[in-house]
Amino acid sequence: MSGNARQPAQSGIGSQPSGQRRFDVAVLGAGAAGMMCAAVAGQQGASVVLVDHATRIAEKIRISGGGRCNFTNLHAGPGNYLSANPHFSRSALARYTPQDFLALMRRHGIGWHEKHRGQLFCNDSAEDVIEMLKAECGAGGVQWRTGCTVESVGRAGDDFVLDTSAGPVRAGALVVASGGLSIPKIGATDLGYRIARQFGLRIVETRPALVPLTFHGDDWKPFAPLAGVSMEVDIATGAGREAGAFREDLLWTHRGLSGPAVLQISSYWKPGAALTVDLFGGEDAAEWLLARKVDSRKQLANLLAARMPARLADAWCEASGLDATRPVHDLPDKALRRLGEALNRWRLVPSGTEGYRKAEVTLGGVDTRDLSSATMMARAVPGLYFIGEVVDVTGWLGGYNFQWAWASAVAAGQAVAENRRAVADRGVDGR
Repeated sequence: MSGNARQPAQSGIGSQPSGQRRFDVAVLGAGAAGMMCAAVAGQQGASVVLVDHATRIAEKIRISGGGRCNFTNLHAGPGNYLSANPHFSRSALARYTPQDFLALMRRHGIGWHEKHRGQLFCNDSAEDVIEMLKAECGAGGVQWRTGCTVESVGRAGDDFVLDTSAGPVRAGALVVASGGLSIPKIGATDLGYRIARQFGLRIVETRPALVPLTFHGDDWKPFAPLAGVSMEVDIATGAGREAGAFREDLLWTHRGLSGPAVLQISSYWKPGAALTVDLFGGEDAAEWLLARKVDSRKQLANLLAARMPARLADAWCEASGLDATRPVHDLPDKALRRLGEALNRWRLVPSGTEGYRKAEVTLGGVDTRDLSSATMMARAVPGLYFIGEVVDVTGWLGGYNFQWAWASAVAAGQAVAENRRAVADRGVDGR
């Protein structure tokens, strides 16, 4: 089902040549969620095979946080996630918390630090997290099939049968941890969504999230020279339940806006909707300007430069039709009030986004109405599970998506192991 040309499977991490062995569970995707799920299920007694089309696994972990992996957020909770069902994530997040993941990090001797608003990073390298997950999979006896494409998924009785480039794989349960569509250059595909549709699950429309926003060339022309300028702002969009508002750093680019403020708000922004940006951090800009008019002989741009980057102050004056060199005390109160209003409520309408190639995650995915929030199993397809980014649960920027990966993976891994034990017990009782 990968759509890629068949290729020989690589031996990979602790992998063995393909055969006809039946596994308790096959996990598709050796990223954050997939490795975590495989490790949990394996350590609780299930036989597990982990399948991934890549030979170099876990690229999203490797590149995250500037190479140091922003692996969780201390404040992660249901309110930090977007979903058509905002309550779906509550169960898994409550049962596997950031403190649980930190306990795992400590057991492996991995140092970490808090950088900003609860965001936790490795002290050294994201590779530490990858190696930790590999070790946990090793402790669970997980078998690997890396460089292994999946051509189709079918059923044989109660089992799932995967036709792969390394031969058939048969398992009593199938966990889909294939990720979303973001960053295709590191191997993102729509495999998980195709499997969901094949088995009758619904898909909430997907789109890029945590992604830079773009503007039409003519509209952006006055600001294009500001590429590289950054400052903290308040940014908002939408209304009611679908509204988003953040205080983060905003970054000007040649094509539009980026930085944490825009990445955060992009998950809430919808085509045609406006953004509102407060460049004064909640302070009344008009009152600030008028208070300084009384005794300031500074030029307007120089005064504004006390609150924002000088290049932005110059560009703002030009875009507002004001003489940047004019002394503030010479400007009419009406002009200053108009300027202050614009600084507090800069309203702009993006033309689009930079797309999946620059998006950190995918918004939407497998409809949570079709999944159990306790186990992540498809309600109508016993033994079929979906975890991580492929599910319609999308976190804020700052470690929240990794925490969802860990939590949903643990929920599914424990459920798979419990089901396996229940089947074994029934077999014993039957004898």
